[in-house]
Amino acid sequence: MSDSRPIGVFDSGIGGLTVVKALRELLPNEAIFYLGDTARVPYGNKSAETVERYAIELARMLMAENAKLIVVACNTVSSVAIPKLRASFSVPVIGVIEPGAQAAIARTQNRHVGVIGTRATIRSGAYENALRALNVHVRVTSRACPLLVPLIEEGWLNDKLTDNIILRYLEPLISEEIDTLVLGCTHYPLLAGAIERAFGSKVKLVDSAQNCASAVKELLDQRSLRAPAGNPGNLEVALTDAPDNFLRVAREALQLEIGEVQLREVIHSAPAL
Repeated sequence: MSDSRPIGVFDSGIGGLTVVKALRELLPNEAIFYLGDTARVPYGNKSAETVERYAIELARMLMAENAKLIVVACNTVSSVAIPKLRASFSVPVIGVIEPGAQAAIARTQNRHVGVIGTRATIRSGAYENALRALNVHVRVTSRACPLLVPLIEEGWLNDKLTDNIILRYLEPLISEEIDTLVLGCTHYPLLAGAIERAFGSKVKLVDSAQNCASAVKELLDQRSLRAPAGNPGNLEVALTDAPDNFLRVAREALQLEIGEVQLREVIHSAPAL
């Protein structure tokens, strides 16, 4: 069996294009519809109730595009809204936290895992809960890094100032001697090189985008939802407001063929599907 309907992906902004990049590389035959809520970004400083409401609205918009699967390419949304999404929609819903936690547990040797993310993601404790559900003996040290997303969106990926801020955030994790670090924000893979410079070769990085893509592939196979082998695969990108500078950064850093970007108004009152 096969299914040529698109994979629906959404994020609070454009950082989730790192997940799209990983999906395109792993599943080149799949059609992908990406929805970025640029009108209301960032989500990291909003309440859990607000984030949950936004997530439902974006998922409805993806269902209107006939999505066969919803990928929540946002750690903040994944940390608070996955249960509500799964209860509200008939298609499978997958986030970035569970795949990231599984990869971290598989890689850590000293059972001390670090997690960096937005304030909302870290405050939720979602990664700690997911990691300890897999291994009760794991030690988790978390750190909110609110300045990293603005630096990424400015395109300062290889800049001394960015390196200094990363070091300031990560020094406690370095001194705690973690051996695995979860990049708990879909923007952060764009700073993997700078983060590796801070840690050297001592710490293994867990890229939530790559691990989410692997989980999507596994789920498609389990549900017989893979696109036909001859399907050309394509990417459509829609935003809820005009794209900011980060779209240029994403194009250059990710080498994604994005094409014309659509603008969509958020659906506030459509019934759940």
